[in-house]
Amino acid sequence: MSSHGVPRSERDRSPEQLKRDLEKIEKYRALESQFRHQVSDTQFDSVTLDLTTKLLRINPEYYTVWNARRRCLISGPLATSCNKLLPLEAEISSTCEPHTLSEQTLETQLDHEEPRVGRPSTAKNRGDESVNATDIKNYTAVISDELAFTVPLLMAHPKCYWIWNYRMWTLERAMLLLPLAAAKSIWQEELGLVSKMLGRDRRNYHAWAYRRYVVSQLESDKLEGQSMAEPEFAYTTKMIKNDLSNFSAWHNRTQLIPKLLSERKADDTSRRAFLDNEFLMVGNGLNVGPEDQSLWYYHEYLILNVAEQQEKMPIICPMTLSERIKLISREIEFVKDLLEDYNDVKWIFKMLLEYTLLIHRLRNHPLGGNEKRELESWVAQIKKLDPQRSNRWNELAEELCIAS
Repeated sequence: MSSHGVPRSERDRSPEQLKRDLEKIEKYRALESQFRHQVSDTQFDSVTLDLTTKLLRINPEYYTVWNARRRCLISGPLATSCNKLLPLEAEISSTCEPHTLSEQTLETQLDHEEPRVGRPSTAKNRGDESVNATDIKNYTAVISDELAFTVPLLMAHPKCYWIWNYRMWTLERAMLLLPLAAAKSIWQEELGLVSKMLGRDRRNYHAWAYRRYVVSQLESDKLEGQSMAEPEFAYTTKMIKNDLSNFSAWHNRTQLIPKLLSERKADDTSRRAFLDNEFLMVGNGLNVGPEDQSLWYYHEYLILNVAEQQEKMPIICPMTLSERIKLISREIEFVKDLLEDYNDVKWIFKMLLEYTLLIHRLRNHPLGGNEKRELESWVAQIKKLDPQRSNRWNELAEELCIAS
């Protein structure tokens, strides 16, 4: 077996190492057995919470333990009433036997909690009791501790879904339990943390998706936020300059552009200037790294904005057919110029084929003799550079009635 071209080999272990590993396994099994006993008795107390801490430090992929940890918190230090139960949780407890409270029920309960910023407690909302400064201080401390607990786990396992999900849940507790200013401060600190994470691993798509989530919350009415499109767009520019191959940064850029231009109230002239600047930016990258797939995907995204004129890709206002063809032809000439220095990059030939056929469809007339000869040449070259997809290129040549 191999992974990413690296063969796997069994590691030789000395008797002492084997003994230590067996001891670790035995310790883990003992912890898990104790944990399951606690959960089966619905003992979501400090003992169970401590067990989840020990288990998750060993195995953060164990999502059942994360769910139990949530239950311990909402039944204890993050409870929202004097009886230590959320309203929905009280309903579940009154209708379920202790041993029949399923994990699915817990997930349903957690999913249906609605964060309410500025209303620190469901108990306060019902008029049972008010939450005082001490309660808020305690909630803040617990939330901060939970976020701190997951940081080293994220550093060691940056692509573990359950850790990211748990941080989102914890941050939502801040919106549920804390006053607006305190909750907003915690969310702003989270944006700083994810920036550090992306500084360590610029291409971690989990962190990029998480960043979009954090930004969406900071922009929301719940936190009395404002649009962050401008600073986030600047952030993608910074990350791309640090690493042209950062596919996630290019993707994030495509998500921000429509909102950015709308907020700028950009007119036709501004939008065209913006588009030309984006072509220039990605073109500069292609001049030094034409083998980079992420650059070509972004270049293709810009081309499709020109060709298809769809509402979901509104970089520029509607253009006439001749204007669209002229702009795409300009980019085809740019790609042809790359061949002078790079004639062994399949992406150049792939995009020449794609963009030329795109203009052909826009014009809606048969291919000319010169066009066919160019296409034949490009198909022949890409078949040499991309032999694994030779059937695809043969089918394209057959479809276009050109020699293959």
